[in-house]
Amino acid sequence: MKYEHETDDQYDLTGMIVRPLYFGMVSNVAIPVGLLFVCYYINNKYFPANHIPGLSNTLFYVFCALAFVQAALALWWRNKRLEAPMVHRQESFEHDVSTALMERLRPVFLLIAAITLWGYLYFFLTGRFRETVIFVVFSFLVFQVIRPRIGSLEKLIAHQQNLVKNGRFASGTLADIRKEVEGE
Repeated sequence: MKYEHETDDQYDLTGMIVRPLYFGMVSNVAIPVGLLFVCYYINNKYFPANHIPGLSNTLFYVFCALAFVQAALALWWRNKRLEAPMVHRQESFEHDVSTALMERLRPVFLLIAAITLWGYLYFFLTGRFRETVIFVVFSFLVFQVIRPRIGSLEKLIAHQQNLVKNGRFASGTLADIRKEVEGE
């Protein structure tokens, strides 16, 4: 797919997205699906008992509410973290944005992946596999909403260029700036 935007010629957008996207795919797709297969195996082989039969439905709704709160928090947190300046120096613009994108999205992706923990906990308390799948699918959908895309990266770059133009640079330690200058 070819994009006809000015930022495509100036920056390697695909290269900037690749690391955070792969991290997100592993933490929000591969690992949760692997754990879901473990739950499926346990469900079919050992037939786990419902340890809290009277509270199962109530607990499911409580966990759903917590998952929705986590999803909303992840969306808000991503927007908040990506609004802040990422660039330390104009000369290292692409490197700074790429590095900061990975650093700032990693905890957001882990928060999204934590949604699946409610499902696994529910499975081990109640033995209900279908509800576990709901949490894993919901986590995947939240990841699909939050994951970086070319269009959102173009907007992020325009925002960061505007911040640099206004003299707002990311604050970092001197050691961080030295590493960038030395190319480490």
